[in-house]
Amino acid sequence: MMEGMLTGLSAALSWQGILYVMMGCLVGTFIGMLPGLGPITAIALMIPVTYSIDPSYGMILMAGVYYGAIFGGSTSSILINAPGVAGTVATSFDGYPLARKGQAGKALALAAYASFSGGTLAAVFLMVAAPLLAKVSLSFWSADYFALMVMGLTAIAAFSNRGQFLKAVMMTLLGIMLATVGIDPSSGAERFTFGSSDLLDGISFLLVAMSIFALSEALSGVLRPDGKKAPAPSSKMGDLRLSREEIRDVAPVIGRSSILGFLIGILPGAGATIASFLAYATERNLARGEKKKQFGQGSLRGLAAPETANNAACTGSFVPLLTLGIPGSGTTAVMLGALIAYGLQPGPLLMHDNPDVFWAVIMSMYVGNVVLLFLNLPMIPYIAKTLALPKPLLTVLILFFSLIGVYLVSFNTFDLYLMVGFAVLSLILRQLNFPMAPLILGFILGGMLESNFRRAMMIADGSIAFLWERPLTLCITLVSLALLLVPLMDFLRGLKRPASEAELSDNL
Repeated sequence: MMEGMLTGLSAALSWQGILYVMMGCLVGTFIGMLPGLGPITAIALMIPVTYSIDPSYGMILMAGVYYGAIFGGSTSSILINAPGVAGTVATSFDGYPLARKGQAGKALALAAYASFSGGTLAAVFLMVAAPLLAKVSLSFWSADYFALMVMGLTAIAAFSNRGQFLKAVMMTLLGIMLATVGIDPSSGAERFTFGSSDLLDGISFLLVAMSIFALSEALSGVLRPDGKKAPAPSSKMGDLRLSREEIRDVAPVIGRSSILGFLIGILPGAGATIASFLAYATERNLARGEKKKQFGQGSLRGLAAPETANNAACTGSFVPLLTLGIPGSGTTAVMLGALIAYGLQPGPLLMHDNPDVFWAVIMSMYVGNVVLLFLNLPMIPYIAKTLALPKPLLTVLILFFSLIGVYLVSFNTFDLYLMVGFAVLSLILRQLNFPMAPLILGFILGGMLESNFRRAMMIADGSIAFLWERPLTLCITLVSLALLLVPLMDFLRGLKRPASEAELSDNL
């Protein structure tokens, strides 16, 4: 192991290794900033470039593109509320409010620090425990994944204000319903397509995310008369520095989210999206008093948690890829294809047959996170100048990138009409105080929830006993129920508090 680590370190610290890491981080960051172009697109664009170079350096380049694209997606989420990547949706919940308050610089800097910390800590975990964690990920069955998806859906408790839990549940169910549109993966039957061939492939995540976040935000700015409702986004960048008190506040959050994100990332099919939502929900449930009220309004904890978790999960997703040959996400599936194109077979023998490639990827993650931090921190003042653009121009740019980003994915004008329809519906629901985050959460997890439920039911011969037959499934299910009881307990406390206040006034 030590010999392999030294081999990987020599490759990662060579001038070619550092050059490819820098190239990957830079390309990935810029591609990730563009709504509609995520890490899958970025890596796919890099595959032809890597054919002519050594496999070790090729994988180093693609790994750099991977976490560079995730960081770039966070930038667009923070500045213009346009999460083009599913793993950065939770970042926009508090990152965008910070930018509106004139603290875009601090938000981007914290995102860079959290990404660096999460990626670095996860790289340490990956180096030390990769073979052991591969066995852990193999122990998960479909029933366990279903329970994990249910636990992910319990994050709706973190996205609902006091008295709005029912609205959050309704939006989650709406998201799950939207995820069922298209062709049934088991029977091949059409579901909720209403005879339209344009809906046979279902509704894309990008369309839903861009319409209910970026497009609806831009339209609300156009329709809102000046001086009414929410203020326009501040054009001030603000200070990039974090105070000692702020560092002490977010440090435990980064530690917890790194562990949670990495553990979620090693599970094939889970990925950065679930990790970021669960980390956000966990921190909001742990917060008390004023700290809890700040979530959704520009909380530093609310920004640090998903940013740390999604980068840690990206690193964790290399565990099943390198040790089992199982892609943990769509992005690592593309990287699996690149490894096979090199003539390498990912799996248990990769560490022994090709230790140079295995350890080069792992050791390059240390270098990559450092490069990503030092590349992006100096660029923050220039990136944040996006907010200094005149409001009409910024609105037009958001509309342009939202519509073009969705169109370039499908080249179908029907998606544009559907996108505008979702944006209008989102505006109406916002006016009625329905939260949008549970909708996107239900939509993202809906497909995985259905497929794992079907497989679990087939294994259990149509019985729901799979929820308690295995200890691991039972534990996850009990945790999910406990998380759902949290908002109920808060509601009951809220009922008792006014009653006690009324009794006190009567006694006086």
